[in-house]
Amino acid sequence: MKRIHLHLTVSDLESSTQFYSTLFGQTPTVAKEDYIKWSLDEPSVNFAISNRSTNIGLDHLGVEVDSTDALLVFKDAAESSKQPVKDDLGASCCYAQSNKFWVKDPDNISWELFHSLKEIPTYAQDSFSGERPSKSCC
Repeated sequence: MKRIHLHLTVSDLESSTQFYSTLFGQTPTVAKEDYIKWSLDEPSVNFAISNRSTNIGLDHLGVEVDSTDALLVFKDAAESSKQPVKDDLGASCCYAQSNKFWVKDPDNISWELFHSLKEIPTYAQDSFSGERPSKSCC
C-alpha cells in the first residue's frame, strides 16, 4: 500500500491532535513530543493543482468520498471537532458538481469534505444562472 504524505506545521500540537483524531475517527499511530502521525487506510488521496488562485502554496486540503452516506460520516466528525462546518451542497467547482462541507482546523487551514455527483464542462458555474462566477469556487 502506498500513501501520500502530507505534513503540516501547527501552532498547538495538542489542539491539532484532538482535532485530527476526531476528524479521522482514530488515534495517532505515532505520537511523540514534537511529532504526531496517522497512518490511514481510508481515505485515499485526491491531489489536484491549479493556477486559479493568486495565493501560491497550500490552498486547502480535502477528502473525497464515494457516497452521500460516507460524506455525512465526515460531516458528523467535523462537527464533533467543535470547529464551524459550512455546507456547500450542489457546488459546481473544479469541473464537477459536488456536495461539500468545509471545516477549518485550529490553525485556519481549510478542509473540503466532498462527494462528486457529476462532471461539468467548466471549472465553476453559478448554480442559478449557469454562468461562471467572478471568483474562484473553492
